[in-house]
Amino acid sequence: MNANSERYVVGVDFGTLSGRAVVVRVSDGAELGTAVHEYAHRVIEDRLPGTGARLGPDWALQSPDDWREVLRHAVPQAVAQAGISPSQVVGIGTDFTACTVLPATADGAPLCELPEFAGRPHAWPKLWKHHAAQPHADRINALAAERGEAWLPRYGGKISSEWQFAKALQVLEEDPEVYGRTERWIEAADWIVWQLTGVETRNTCTAGYKGIHQDGAYPSDDFLAGLNPALAGFTGKLGRELAPLGGLAGRLTAEAAEWTKLPEGIAVAVGNVDAHVTAAAADAVRPGRMVAIMGTSTCHVMSSETLAEVPGMCGVVRDGIVPGLWGYEAGQSGVGDIFGWFVETCVPGSYEREAERLGRSVHEHLTELAAAQRPGEHGLVALDWHNGNRSVLVDHDLSAVIVGQTLATRPEHTYRALIEATAFGARVIVETFEAAGVPVEEFVAAGGLLKNRFLMQVYADVLRRPISVIGSEQGPALGSAIHAAVAAGAYPDITAAAAAMGKRTEAAYTPDAGRAAVYDRLYAEYRRLHDHFGRGEHPHDSPAGAPAGNDVLRRLRALRNEVTA
Repeated sequence: MNANSERYVVGVDFGTLSGRAVVVRVSDGAELGTAVHEYAHRVIEDRLPGTGARLGPDWALQSPDDWREVLRHAVPQAVAQAGISPSQVVGIGTDFTACTVLPATADGAPLCELPEFAGRPHAWPKLWKHHAAQPHADRINALAAERGEAWLPRYGGKISSEWQFAKALQVLEEDPEVYGRTERWIEAADWIVWQLTGVETRNTCTAGYKGIHQDGAYPSDDFLAGLNPALAGFTGKLGRELAPLGGLAGRLTAEAAEWTKLPEGIAVAVGNVDAHVTAAAADAVRPGRMVAIMGTSTCHVMSSETLAEVPGMCGVVRDGIVPGLWGYEAGQSGVGDIFGWFVETCVPGSYEREAERLGRSVHEHLTELAAAQRPGEHGLVALDWHNGNRSVLVDHDLSAVIVGQTLATRPEHTYRALIEATAFGARVIVETFEAAGVPVEEFVAAGGLLKNRFLMQVYADVLRRPISVIGSEQGPALGSAIHAAVAAGAYPDITAAAAAMGKRTEAAYTPDAGRAAVYDRLYAEYRRLHDHFGRGEHPHDSPAGAPAGNDVLRRLRALRNEVTA
């Protein structure tokens, strides 16, 4: 085929710290150009830009203009690197972290960009890892359980503080003026598509997983009024019509064409979530394939033909990953972030100097030292709850635990224990799914942590199963590009497009029987600690016959919040 007759699509992945664009050939999924744009404001956790207004504990915000800058810079740069004519691009697709949600006016203007609200923290977009709404999530869960709300089991019995309703209730009760001015409460995944097309759409993925939309409806006004009378009517801010994944959201406007340097009028795909869209990039949208997108956090997604109630899952949504199947989601709210925290705060200067002498990063140096140990040699077990627990406990008031430290404990021992802890957390999720009747036939890994081969082998040994790996370093962006190809009409559906454009290597890592046997013993200790500290003094949260636990982690978090308020 003549190169000039080839068609291309652009995928844009909006992450936690940056946005990435990739140019992909429609015929075979080849990635020809990529560019990254770092957010100027990164994660806003301490003070608001400009005004300096202080934020409270567990806050995490972002700036909408950082997202626009990705369109202005990363997209044109990726197209230029690909060496193609912009006229050959037929579509663009986007994905976002979720639940990253913002209050806006009826025409889509973010409230934080209005002068009168620039200094009000609740007017800014709340990033997925904004966990300050945990008390509000607790109230939602308690009332839903008391009333027997039919949607609650679809979320494993608990909704998260990260999601739309908990964050909205926090805004209402802490800044009712901002809540009253909010005409649209919208996921960033849908807001960015609005900026590209001039048309407001809401996608089935974020509505189902983060907006409690089940069986064609949101929670009732009667339920919402039971939380706060002023919350009744909130769903009117969410939009009503949901757009299918892979669908055409609209066409690129003249203004967005100027930002991206792409042709006006090309197809813009319906918005999506970074984790869910990655399943297409790995050609893992068929039932039984669990995709773990491993980065700062890990999200586990898989499709199934059957509906089941999986304790502690983030949600099960019809058409949530691909139309026609039930899409399941679970996750770990801290993985790469945990390793980053350890390197930044717990590693002595002598290790940094030695890593520099060897021409390695500190992470690489610690990984090399950790890999030299035998499983169990460090005598440690850790709980990977530095950023709370998403699945299966769904409690962001939990915190980390490391057991077994002595004066002989070295940084590489703790580093290895933290890697193992995240693998144990993944095993809890897999076992919980299978116990609920949702078999995991293949475990597929994606995300930035694939670069650490030692870590991936630990996961294979802990999980006692082969691990397949995605064939791209740009999983979410490639997945968004695949959705753009469907929206542009190049393929009939996501499954067909994923088969042609997605890629993965099956059984790239296989478990070692000897190491796995030791990890079984360590995992048993992890599960004891998991239930003791995680289920605490709440018998209804614990498995039948389990001994009472301890709520010390929650009490410590409450004391910290009280002192720092």
